[in-house]
Amino acid sequence: MYAVIETGGKQYRVEVGTELEVELLDVEAGQSITLDRVLLVADGAEAAVGTPVVENAAVEAEVVGGTRGEKVIAFKYRPKARRRVKKGHRQDLTVLRIADIRFNGKSAAAGVAKASEDKAAAKARLEEAAARQAAEDAALAAKLAAKTAPKAEPAPKAAPAPKAAKKAPEAGSAAAPATPKAAKKAPEAEASTPEAAPKRTRTKKDE
Repeated sequence: MYAVIETGGKQYRVEVGTELEVELLDVEAGQSITLDRVLLVADGAEAAVGTPVVENAAVEAEVVGGTRGEKVIAFKYRPKARRRVKKGHRQDLTVLRIADIRFNGKSAAAGVAKASEDKAAAKARLEEAAARQAAEDAALAAKLAAKTAPKAEPAPKAAPAPKAAKKAPEAGSAAAPATPKAAKKAPEAEASTPEAAPKRTRTKKDE
């Protein structure tokens, strides 16, 4: 919703939140004022044009402060008379901030607040949906990573324990018989070693 207002002999197109500089008004900073000279009010496709002002329409504004406009130079001269006049002027202005536009019981400020709330709610829903989608994507990525990971090789089986060695023969038992080959070789060795005969030395008698 927007409106066209008149103040100080000038017309301004305003909306909620608009700041404008108007001709000096007898007000103080922080004060709230109502501008009754509303020439037009438009809300979407509907518009009301005043003749000269719109009935049941008003614009509320808050006084921000005062300022001064740009300097204007006025220069006058008369030819062939050596008359030259130069003047400067800076207009005092009042800065207004539009707080609300009311027309036939409707409030533009209420509509703006509702629109901002709807926008914030939509943003929150989008953020929630994005967070949920991110969580689902992370879970899916983890599942795929688990499927594609190489399987761990089974641990090697432990080697079987060696069989216990044969028990040694118990002390006091008969010794194991010698092998046949060893038994055969023993007598031959005894036979092949006769006792050596004593050597006899030759004397003169024997000659």
